Amino acid sequence: MPQTVVITGASAGIGRATARLYGRRGANVVLVARGRTGLDEAAKEVESLGGRPLVHMADVADPDQVEAAASAAEREFGPVDVWINCAFSTVFAPFDEITPEEYRRATEVTYLGFVNGTRAALKRMLPRDRGTIVQVGSALGERSVPLQSVYCGAKHAINGFTSSLRTELLHRGSGVRVTVAQMPAVNTPQFSWVTSRLDRHPQPVPPIYQPEVAARGVVHAADHPGRKQYYIGATTVATLWANRLFPALLDRYLARTGFGSQQTDLRPPTGESNLFEPVDGPGGADHGAHGIFDGSAHGRSFEAALARHPAAVASALALGAGAAVTARTVLGRRARANAG
Repeated sequence: MPQTVVITGASAGIGRATARLYGRRGANVVLVARGRTGLDEAAKEVESLGGRPLVHMADVADPDQVEAAASAAEREFGPVDVWINCAFSTVFAPFDEITPEEYRRATEVTYLGFVNGTRAALKRMLPRDRGTIVQVGSALGERSVPLQSVYCGAKHAINGFTSSLRTELLHRGSGVRVTVAQMPAVNTPQFSWVTSRLDRHPQPVPPIYQPEVAARGVVHAADHPGRKQYYIGATTVATLWANRLFPALLDRYLARTGFGSQQTDLRPPTGESNLFEPVDGPGGADHGAHGIFDGSAHGRSFEAALARHPAAVASALALGAGAAVTARTVLGRRARANAG
């Protein structure tokens, strides 16, 4: 039987790329977002790849709309197997330049949207004692950077919320699984439609990965939800370890470099922001999965590939260790023979 997968934030970026992967599997893919244009184009892609799409417009900040999306998914396709929370919105600006209304809105989408999606999924999965929830997280959920206080705060909150939920599921002995896919900098359209008060066009902190790298990590996490979290991209791992080992040093480094590294030489975006209204609503354009950084984004991640094949990595390490021991033994015998 094909899987039934719900993806929030499915109209663009990582959610859009993830929908394509499930389309190739022939899955039932429920596409949830606010913008009709992006959702319709995503549905066409899923169908052309062999999947069965269902478009449902919803604002994830509204729990009733998310609940309606979950109900529609199960009416159309039956029980939801995988629920992927990916929708978000943010503001690029120093904290004191973000209005209370903007802060509230971005937090409601980026944090409470995950809470609302998780609640709707659990309402259906817990009675069946099966199902998987994947939270699309970020390295910035453990290591904050300047100019993204609202996004970093929301991603930190997602980690705390998910850890608490995981212990509750373990206490129950539940068969429902929840895991987090922690992301690096990704080339998504958000940097061109985000609310920004920067002097120049915002960008993800390099190195930048293509959304397909992120999507492969999300799907792998959904397939193997036994792990607490997955780190996608070597930079995610490096950032987390640097923060654990040298947090004060990293604070000073980011204070010195974080403003410049998150801006390009381009002029700031001139289009509308998607904070309160979708940019792909009536009359809007489809923005696809990719942003404007195709020329500098990496399409592969060696670290992420290794994470998807732990058995092969373990075997290679074992073979390498065995070869090292053998070489050391042979060299020792030769040295003793020469000495004799």
